[in-house]
Amino acid sequence: MKPITPILVIAAAFALSACDRPAVIVNPTTPVAVPGPAGPTGATGNTGSTGATGSQGNDGNTGATGKTGSGTTVVVVPATPASAPAN
Repeated sequence: MKPITPILVIAAAFALSACDRPAVIVNPTTPVAVPGPAGPTGATGNTGSTGATGSQGNDGNTGATGKTGSGTTVVVVPATPASAPAN
């Protein structure tokens, strides 16, 4: 058998050391929508028309005249409230 040369030993060491590295995974970021500046203000609309004036309502009927009194005044006296029961 031939002796292993130092160059092969160094190459093998580098090859094995490359396997010990952690894997690096790069995830692309999702772009975020950012609103742009506001657009120009729109034109002002036309003024609306005024509505027509409504019709005048009819006058109500006048009530009948009451009877003349006889000159006698009637006074109604309320009844005396009952007293509360004793405890």
